[in-house]
Amino acid sequence: MLDSLFASVMEDTITFSGTMKILLTALALGVIISLIYVFTHRKEGVSTGFAITLTMLPAIVASIIFLVGNSVAKAFSLAGAFALVRFRSEPGGPKSIAYIFLEVACGLACGMGRIGYAVLFVVVMGALMLVLNAIHFAQPKSDAMRLKITVPEDMNYPGVFDEVLGRYTTAYQLKRVKTCDFGTLFELVYNIRVRTDADQKKFLDELRTLNGNLGITLSLAETADSMAA
Repeated sequence: MLDSLFASVMEDTITFSGTMKILLTALALGVIISLIYVFTHRKEGVSTGFAITLTMLPAIVASIIFLVGNSVAKAFSLAGAFALVRFRSEPGGPKSIAYIFLEVACGLACGMGRIGYAVLFVVVMGALMLVLNAIHFAQPKSDAMRLKITVPEDMNYPGVFDEVLGRYTTAYQLKRVKTCDFGTLFELVYNIRVRTDADQKKFLDELRTLNGNLGITLSLAETADSMAA
């Protein structure tokens, strides 16, 4: 029974019905993978273009398999190169790359007529992605942020803010010091990880009492890996 499910649906000669069965299956699996992507990225923001790409990619990869015939090595090379084109023009995160490779595996399996394997790949890997997302696997317990504090030129700033930073962050690092306003002020730039339960208003208020109520800017870090936890 299982052998029949995972047997190839490809016939000796390519037929219209067989081709449509493979393409429709690839499109359906692409839609499922795209929906999983949308669900797991709903908090951090969904790229509409990438979601559409995920929907179409398995069918496109399967079509590449048709074009190269029985040359599996050539098919892998073409499909892999095609799938990674996106990352040459628009940087993608590690999670996006995982979705791309799942799509390539799904498309290759469909293109070779192994529809059962394609479905198995999507079910197992899709379930794994949903579970990892549900348990917040490897997600930091603090938010990476960039803190800029303006201080007067006569302030001996080393160590002044350490006590407050120690209470409201899990890690902090002074990255840059520069002068501003013709040298009358200093700007301290920290990479910090703010505790998830921290009151940011109180945090900023305590910093303001130390820097003479000069400017303070708290913003998201440029990259999540800007500072090690």
